Amino acid sequence: MRSLIGTGVALVTPFKNDFSVDVEALKRIVNYQIDNQIEYLVVLGTTAENVTLTSDEKELVIRTVVETNNGRLPLVLGVGGSNTSQVMEELRTRDLSAFEAILSVSPYYNKPTQEGIYEHFKAIASVSPKPIILYNVPARTGSNMAPSTVLRLANEFKNIVAIKEAAGDMVQAMKLIQNKPENFLVISGDDMLALPIVLAGGSGVISVIGEGIPKQFSEMIRLGLQGKVRESFAIHYKLADAIDLIFEQGNPAGIKEIFKFLGLAENVVRLPLVNVDENLADRIQDFMRKL
Repeated sequence: MRSLIGTGVALVTPFKNDFSVDVEALKRIVNYQIDNQIEYLVVLGTTAENVTLTSDEKELVIRTVVETNNGRLPLVLGVGGSNTSQVMEELRTRDLSAFEAILSVSPYYNKPTQEGIYEHFKAIASVSPKPIILYNVPARTGSNMAPSTVLRLANEFKNIVAIKEAAGDMVQAMKLIQNKPENFLVISGDDMLALPIVLAGGSGVISVIGEGIPKQFSEMIRLGLQGKVRESFAIHYKLADAIDLIFEQGNPAGIKEIFKFLGLAENVVRLPLVNVDENLADRIQDFMRKL
């Protein structure tokens, strides 16, 4: 899918100081991505603090992003979870007409076997009206999707078109790239490994830092896709410290501090997450001033 090549960003859900969803801030953030040359937007992923949103709030976020985007960029919707039948029901009943694809995380907490992961996505593929991007993030789910499982799914189901690979394992990513079907996309889910994965044959990234520094980060990925190694790594090393900073005390607390610096949103997260401390906030703001 050409629309998923390049830089996608995992949108935050901005909150007001009373912890309600800040619709106007979300509009500003969406427009900021579009104005600064991001390729596509991911709605209601992990970075959106999805698990702390009510059903009504999720609908509000979806509606706000769809209306603000107004068809300008491709949209991807996060639809995943640990209850296979519940995920299937959402895919059967939700209006997905505004979305190019869904992003579906490997089941978390219940830690299925590789066969269980395969059967979970087989069931989802049987009902999904949209192409599926698998999402492997072992640090959050407690289990890794082995390359053999990913490749089995990629080869057997035409509507499983990509993986967001966030194991933090370059060897695993390279095995996927080496053995994948021709049109299957390997998308980095790790900002620090995004450029190496692209240069190894990956298709881009779904990024967190990319929504705070969209112009430079997306240019880095485009240069990488063109095989311009020196030019792309020059940008990577310029931005690398920011990647470390925004994840130092958890996501999305760090990226929300960048949005505060930019004047786009408050740096408010919902419990059990907490804001970055004053020391880290000062270091993030100092980096942004120098950038």
